Amino acid sequence: MPVTVGVLALQGAFYEHIQLLKKAAEEEALLDWEFIEVRTPQELAKCDGLVLPGGESTTMSLVAARSNLLEPLRDYVKVHRKPTWGTCAGLILLAESANKTKKGGQELIGGLDVRVNRNHFGRQTESFQGPLDLPFLGEHAPPFPAVFIRAPIVECILPHQEGIQLGEAERDDTVVAPSRQAKGSVAEAATADQVEVLATLTGAAARSATQGRDISPDREVGDVVAVRQGNVFGTSFHPELTGDARIHAWWLHQVQSAVNKRKKLGQ
Repeated sequence: MPVTVGVLALQGAFYEHIQLLKKAAEEEALLDWEFIEVRTPQELAKCDGLVLPGGESTTMSLVAARSNLLEPLRDYVKVHRKPTWGTCAGLILLAESANKTKKGGQELIGGLDVRVNRNHFGRQTESFQGPLDLPFLGEHAPPFPAVFIRAPIVECILPHQEGIQLGEAERDDTVVAPSRQAKGSVAEAATADQVEVLATLTGAAARSATQGRDISPDREVGDVVAVRQGNVFGTSFHPELTGDARIHAWWLHQVQSAVNKRKKLGQ
């Protein structure tokens, strides 16, 4: 059976993700892989890994709810604990808490014990691109051409707890994800207590921004822009809008590892 990776195709840059996933699989000589667009619970059920693309997180959550896909997405990420990667809007959806959000205006999936600050860098006209060091790609890996478009950041790493983030639920203009409990030995093993910071925006990256607004290397240095917790990976920037498939290749190897564990345990 091929390894199947889906890209949520309700809105946003899903086509671009599909193309870079195919490129990454070809460059890494990964055989027997299938990449599909996901719009229904039936398509989601086929997936060994899932990408939530950049776009409009509020629109995605509304369409997912109307498509009877929101609850299956929560189960996929937080109950079955399958590999899931969110970029920009996808990161917002995968956060346990999101601020600058009116109650009822945004549904979250959850999976990452973080609070995200939506549209941290400003409006569409204030988008930018800059070189970003990503140590998880290798010690001597060249900087990644990170594209930030109305991008969120990880404002706060939250303590891991069972159930919803009650303290976050009490904050004004903040929404939280509903609770889910991982099931099965593989899913429980994929649950991590701590969020791992994989990348921050450095002063050098801010000063070297090549497109869009002139961002402040003093104010925005240290902003967390990539995190991982167990089966969930999130980036505030858009790797899918570049021709660089390195992050996609790295993530496909994470998916392969998770598939191998499930096969070993017969799940």
